[in-house]
Amino acid sequence: MEHNKTNWHRIGSLGFTLIASYGSLLYAFSLLAPEIHRTLGWRMELVFGAFSWGLLVAGLSSTPTGLLIDRFGGRFVMAAGSLICGAGLIGLSQVQALWQYYAAWTVLGVGMALVFYEAAFATINRAWTTDARSGISTVTLIAGFASTVFWPLTLKLNTMLGWRDTYLVYGVLQLVVCFPLHYLLSAPPMRASTPSHPTTSRSYSLREVVREPRFWKLACAFATNSFIFSALAVHLIPLLHKMGHSIATVVFFAAFIGPMQVTGRVGEMVFARRAAPEVVGKLTFAMLPAALAVLLFLGIEQWVVAAFCGLYGLSNGILTIVRGTVPQKLFGRENYGAITGALAGPTLMAQAAGPLVIAALVEAEISSKAVFTTLLTISLASAAFYIAAVRRQSAPKRSEGELDSN
Repeated sequence: MEHNKTNWHRIGSLGFTLIASYGSLLYAFSLLAPEIHRTLGWRMELVFGAFSWGLLVAGLSSTPTGLLIDRFGGRFVMAAGSLICGAGLIGLSQVQALWQYYAAWTVLGVGMALVFYEAAFATINRAWTTDARSGISTVTLIAGFASTVFWPLTLKLNTMLGWRDTYLVYGVLQLVVCFPLHYLLSAPPMRASTPSHPTTSRSYSLREVVREPRFWKLACAFATNSFIFSALAVHLIPLLHKMGHSIATVVFFAAFIGPMQVTGRVGEMVFARRAAPEVVGKLTFAMLPAALAVLLFLGIEQWVVAAFCGLYGLSNGILTIVRGTVPQKLFGRENYGAITGALAGPTLMAQAAGPLVIAALVEAEISSKAVFTTLLTISLASAAFYIAAVRRQSAPKRSEGELDSN
């Protein structure tokens, strides 16, 4: 009972720090970037380019982060991440030159890898000797409120204080609140006391898993899906407006995306908790191309826009859980942090590229229908990669002399 209380205390702490980290590092930027552009006079592509660079740095840092968590647990790694994020945000609030701005986002990129979902998932996996899926589902449910909290909070702080002091406040938040919460995470159980996970025959090392074709198929599935979601996070409203819908209508329906993400996570916990995670993944990966297809062919209707935003939000919400649970099912829990870190690298890089690629298409005056056709094609490829990755659930080839666990 005491162990369960400790685990749920850990989930509450991680849920709060994920809200604070995603809110201050990701969601705040979409509101503060125009202010940075206006006050410092840099071209908008340079302002957003530093943010994309930060995501690339996070992708490059994700595998070493997973290795550290596998070795030492999440307590010290995520606590260090809070210190780095705090320093980066405070530095960002003081920049005057472009090189300082890019240096701040380089620091923040390292920090993101240490405090975002993959680090939290690896921490949960190491701490929960059984049923880590429940912990992952719960923490994503809590963290799903990041945009709900930080968009209005950032708007209020920016109005009152300006973008510099807003980032200063968020830096202090990382140092004063998130750092202690991470540092006070209890130590994980010893490796020797961890029972074998019943859903997989053995655990892979990172060296073994990168030789597995299904690892790369899964990486491609997550990366292409992330490309679409990051692109639409920035460009959905102007693209739908170009299709003939008023800005007010689009914003109204887009406001449902966040709540639908949370709804999807609640639905996964309530209705799909007994389903295999790879089956849940198939449904999730099918939602996005279905939503894009309906939008592409019937997008002139307002109810179709509403349906798209609903499916888009559901898919995005559940996908976060799938990213945490499917790798454990396929590759085991022993080196989970390193493996999910390796998977996160291409995902974060694709997330950085998505808005830039679609911006280039829009700048070239490509129609909204052509852009959505491109995204639909990518979503179908993403679903195909995922199905190929999870198609065979039999144990992979074993090294010579390894005994069958059955």
